[in-house]
Amino acid sequence: MGRVGLLALAFAVTVGGPAAAEVRDVVYRGTMVCDKLPFTHTRMREAIEVTIADGKVQYSHIVRVQDSPEAMAEHGTGTLLGPHLALEGAWDGGSRRYKASYTGTFVRRSAQLKGTQVWAVDGKDVTRHCSGSIKRPFKVFLPRQKKT
Repeated sequence: MGRVGLLALAFAVTVGGPAAAEVRDVVYRGTMVCDKLPFTHTRMREAIEVTIADGKVQYSHIVRVQDSPEAMAEHGTGTLLGPHLALEGAWDGGSRRYKASYTGTFVRRSAQLKGTQVWAVDGKDVTRHCSGSIKRPFKVFLPRQKKT
């Protein structure tokens, strides 16, 4: 293999590798799409917001059972181990409630999420699968960090 071939191979290995995650203390926003429930007309697509600050993770997710968002959002906390994110939360709407669990892995400035919601409705448990993504703003739009 000639010099040009070695350079091309080195470039392909360098560029073709997995993208490094840049998990920062910031608000990540995105959407979750959840399967249809027995008492809804269609799948639901709603906003999710994940805040990472000082090693702590909190999130909120809009809940829609009918045509308008519910008064209370789903809330929860999470853990971040390297690029791996795990979220656990719940929502209580009185006669309907659920517990949620989502996981994802950051690649560059975003994470793909997937998980389940286990609903308690009329004395029965109904499991609904969800998937979505969150993304942070571009670095240029983030607040500057103070140098110490």
